[in-house]
Amino acid sequence: MAESALFIGWGDPYPGKALASLEVFEEATAYWESLRAAGEIESVETVLLGYHGGDLSGFTLLRGDGEKLGRLRMAPEFQRITWRASVCLAKIGVVPALIGAGVMDTMPAYREAIADLA
Repeated sequence: MAESALFIGWGDPYPGKALASLEVFEEATAYWESLRAAGEIESVETVLLGYHGGDLSGFTLLRGDGEKLGRLRMAPEFQRITWRASVCLAKIGVVPALIGAGVMDTMPAYREAIADLA
C-alpha cells in the first residue's frame, strides 16, 4: 500500500481558456492512467470540488512509492503537461505528500523535532 503521493491541485481556468483546460485535463488523465497501467504509480484519484469561495477547483492524488514519485515529478512528459496546464489554469501546484502508513512513520521524527525545540 502506498505511503507517498503527489497532490496536483489547480484553480479555475483563465478567461477564454476553458476548452484548452479540458484538453489538457484529458491529456493528463490519459498520462496518469498510463503510469498506473505501467506500474509507475499505485493509483490515481481525481476530485472536482464544488464552489466554496476558495481558489482550489480540484486536485488529483497520485499514490505510489516516494522515490518513483520524485523521479516522476522531474520526468519530461510530466513537466510538459504541467507547463501546458499552467497556461490554461490558475494556481497549479504539485506537492509531495505522505499518506497512510507514511504519516505514522514520520511521527517519531516530528515528535523528536518538537522535543528538541520545546
